[in-house]
Amino acid sequence: MQETYIQDQTFDREDFTQKALEKGEYDNCIFNGCNFSEFDLSNFKFIDCEFNGCNLSLAKLNKTMLRDIKFKDCKMLGLRFDTCNEFGLAVSFEGCQLNHSSFFKTKLKKTAFKNSQLQEADFSESDLTSSVFDNCNLAQAVFDRTVLEKTDFRTSYNYSIDPEINKIKKAKFSILGVVGLLDKYDIDIEN
Repeated sequence: MQETYIQDQTFDREDFTQKALEKGEYDNCIFNGCNFSEFDLSNFKFIDCEFNGCNLSLAKLNKTMLRDIKFKDCKMLGLRFDTCNEFGLAVSFEGCQLNHSSFFKTKLKKTAFKNSQLQEADFSESDLTSSVFDNCNLAQAVFDRTVLEKTDFRTSYNYSIDPEINKIKKAKFSILGVVGLLDKYDIDIEN
């Protein structure tokens, strides 16, 4: 069966929960205000695409290709990035709600997370080398055997990272954020 190939197209306010997006490869496409909530995006290919103000909460991403994708102001609750096609996986997030999403064992080097909510997100065993968390809420996000070398957390908050079980060499933290590295010791730090 021939796979659909769509290039340079803009989709505005489409509700793909009512009328399904055709399975295939989307190259240099823009999705504005679209609803993909709980939609099965398995085996779709997205290359150089932008998602602006879309709802992708609980969408299925089994073997989905996300190569050079920008997500801006999207609602992306409970997404399983750990099931994506890992070949060429490259994404950036700005103003997104990524609470309860899983990045388990995902290679996301040099990924930008900006002004985003990542509460209870799972970064266990992922590689976030040289990534930037700019003004992100990381309350109850899980960092377990995570590679955080050269990762920038200076403007983010509410994180708890155990330096003994995560690789944090050359990672950047603000003086206020250092408290998040000492959480497990249950000590009082006063200003």
